[in-house]
Amino acid sequence: MDVMGEDWWARDLSDQQFDGARFVDADLSEATATGATFTDCTFRGVRFNASHWTDTAFTGCTFHRCTFFDARFERCKLVGSSFDDCTFDVLHVDGGNWSFVSLRRAPLERVEIVGARFREADLVGVKAAHAVLRGCDFSGAELLDADLTGADLTGSDLSALDPRHARLDGAIIDTTQAVALAESLGLVVHP
Repeated sequence: MDVMGEDWWARDLSDQQFDGARFVDADLSEATATGATFTDCTFRGVRFNASHWTDTAFTGCTFHRCTFFDARFERCKLVGSSFDDCTFDVLHVDGGNWSFVSLRRAPLERVEIVGARFREADLVGVKAAHAVLRGCDFSGAELLDADLTGADLTGSDLSALDPRHARLDGAIIDTTQAVALAESLGLVVHP
């Protein structure tokens, strides 16, 4: 299925299934979906602005030059998807599984992501200054050269983060994370 330049503004895609579909220069602004499934789909130049996705799966999908202004993902599954040259202004993510996702060098400044799983995700060079990244699982994620300046990281698993190879000035962490980061630097923490 090919969706080329179509206007799907405010369309309800609940419970629909797309397998290997190509969406090119389509407008999905204000679209909504609960329980939809997108498998191995390609999105090029697609606008997801102010769209709302709940319990929806985008597995193995490719997103190129897409905009996610004020988009919301609640309990969604994006395992194995990749994002290239996309924008994420005011993105909101609540829970869900984003493991094995590639967000290499993605501009995630000021996004709000709470309780999501990013196990073994490619977050190399991600720009997440002043983002909210609370309660996330970043175990096994690649965070080399990540800019987390002023980010709220409280409650997140930062076991894969090497503080020598990331920008953390002003980042907000909890006591448990502070101990783990100190130990990753070779320090011995006494109770």
